[in-house]
Amino acid sequence: MSNLSLTVRLQTSALEARRGIVRIHPEALAALGLREWDGIELLGARRTAAVVAAAPAGSAPGVALLDELTITNCGLREDATVVITPATVYGAKRVLLRGSALTRNALDGAALRQALLGKVMMPGDSVSLLPRDLGPGTSTAEAVQQLSRLVGITWTNELLTVVSVDPSPGPVSIQPNSAVLWADDSGAPAAPAVASSATEVVTFTEEVPDVETPAVRPVADLVGADGAVRRLTEWLSLALDEPELLEKLGAPARLGVLITGPTGGGKATVARSVVAPRPIVELDGALTGALEPQARLERVRSAVARVREAVNGSGAALLVRDVEALLPATREPVSTMILDELRRAVGTPRVALLATTSAPGELDSRLREPDLAERTVAVDLPDAKQREQLLDLLLRDAPTLDLDLHEVALRAPGFVAADLAALCREGALRAAARVVGTDERIAITQPDLLGALGVIRPVSRSATEEVSVGSITLDDVGDMVETKQALTETVLWPLRHPDTFARLGVEPPRGVLLYGPPGCGKTFVVRALAASGQLSVHAVKGAELMNKWVGESEKAVRDLFARARGSAPSLIFLDEVDALAPRRGQSSDSGVGDKVVAALLTELDGAEPLRDVVVLGATNRPDLVDPALLRPGRLERLIFVPPPDAEARAEILKTSSRSIPLADDVDLPALAEQLDGYSPADCSALLREAALTAMRRDMDAATVTAADVEAARLAVRPSLDPVQVADLQAYADRRAT
Repeated sequence: MSNLSLTVRLQTSALEARRGIVRIHPEALAALGLREWDGIELLGARRTAAVVAAAPAGSAPGVALLDELTITNCGLREDATVVITPATVYGAKRVLLRGSALTRNALDGAALRQALLGKVMMPGDSVSLLPRDLGPGTSTAEAVQQLSRLVGITWTNELLTVVSVDPSPGPVSIQPNSAVLWADDSGAPAAPAVASSATEVVTFTEEVPDVETPAVRPVADLVGADGAVRRLTEWLSLALDEPELLEKLGAPARLGVLITGPTGGGKATVARSVVAPRPIVELDGALTGALEPQARLERVRSAVARVREAVNGSGAALLVRDVEALLPATREPVSTMILDELRRAVGTPRVALLATTSAPGELDSRLREPDLAERTVAVDLPDAKQREQLLDLLLRDAPTLDLDLHEVALRAPGFVAADLAALCREGALRAAARVVGTDERIAITQPDLLGALGVIRPVSRSATEEVSVGSITLDDVGDMVETKQALTETVLWPLRHPDTFARLGVEPPRGVLLYGPPGCGKTFVVRALAASGQLSVHAVKGAELMNKWVGESEKAVRDLFARARGSAPSLIFLDEVDALAPRRGQSSDSGVGDKVVAALLTELDGAEPLRDVVVLGATNRPDLVDPALLRPGRLERLIFVPPPDAEARAEILKTSSRSIPLADDVDLPALAEQLDGYSPADCSALLREAALTAMRRDMDAATVTAADVEAARLAVRPSLDPVQVADLQAYADRRAT
């Protein structure tokens, strides 16, 4: 993994003081392969984590700007040296914190989570309550107002210590469904000192003292959830308003519904809107599930008792958010008693149980028994039209200027309502930064939102990786002309011109196999393809779907295709497909590989059609892929990605050097002629090494010279194997004849 050693400087911006943001030069960002707001690890006297962003114009390339709290977490002082490394950051399931008696008595887990949303941390770190106001997951002014109201004027000075994180040892980031709890002296979760308004809330139509009413959106504002709203409205109306009619027909009047969908998709919002104006009791599954078993059971009993007391003439509902955290598939001993309590709620006349989950596969299957949540409704990912409507709704009260929301929506595949809200906040921050101190009109413009797209990433993640689309399209890929044309015909034409395929009476291809030597741009061209078609991309690398437990690998394949169908138009990218789908009958893994191949074949041409979903595989060993996967109707189009010639290498160098200031003595076409045997990845690595060579020569260097490039050539050698290239070319020739 690449890393950089940079000199520490203290940040001077008061807006970022103690917020865990590290700023480095854009060239250093490129050298590390990072984008703004990615997670990083910092190694000084101790290891810590933070988020990274670009340093302001004029900053020295060899300097990292840290706030005083991050410097302390590194165990360093100003002008010391820190090593920065890209980090794999997981969404936190649970974080335990210690703080002063003031904050512990004033803040519950929900308020802590809101203040720390989006921050990256490790055990032993000190964190402040100052919300992250930049990048994805930014806190709104509501968080600041709440902290000021609950803690008092000293809230900005309060520091918390991270006791432990899950998954351990981190780094982790605080997500909307993370459980953030106080720790006792032994390091275990402490009993809540305050009642959590976000955990149990009762809403009544009449005035009720000491009860907070959550925001309820009008049903008309629930864009993209029409089907879920219609079903829930019908079921609630019959079970709560007409129970006698159901009993006359011999059907029980109870109602339990499991609401599924991606994180941030608005499942709880839909439930609140449909239930209103009936009373509703809410239980936060993530916070409750993080408690000790007895405390967990007591919290559920309290919620059930409250909803039974809240029943009026129109009924009431118990809403359990993130129920998979409360009732995991591992079937903990306390789960049986929790299920019994939920049965009491469902069995109460005119009481409905609504449970939301973004991971139904991780949920205790007993919840779906007939006397509990026997019905399921899905809130799917919004399509491009629905994303445009959501953006229009979110920006309804904001000053805007010449916005093309259709273009923004097309460039945001896979975004849910929460992602689009974060996008609008980031656009507003960019607009504020642009107009402050000027006479320019205060308004959010198209460049503000398009710039925010480079920062905000979808929060809905899965076991597969959501590929970052970026702004590079197929038109920006200078080489691979035949490859680009083949991919355009196979992938983009069916999505852009479905009427033509229907008119000619042909089914569009379902899959493509890219094969070629390592490092020749197979993954890169997939990113460009996704950006050109505005596709949501679900990627699986190698044998990630393999699992030793019986049935889990096949289930992972089914879940992958289900997510792709839900986020259509989408692309399923199977990287290193030879490891994922090898020839059957030749493995020694107890048949797991054979079962994965069978599951892939079933999904590709099974009973449920793949509409607006294309499967694309990549490999450097096409001869090892199971032949059944390559027949027509599956990965039927095989496209060879050859090593670049001199002209193609020149285009690759030109594209890779866009962000690197090259001196006038650097002749890229002449350099390309000298790089015989270099893959596209080698060419990009050569320029990165040249930039690092310039930094070693002079930390204040403004350009990369020809001497730096020549020195980099000695360090970066060609990686292409002539024998392998010849074998692949021969395979392509045999396919052609």
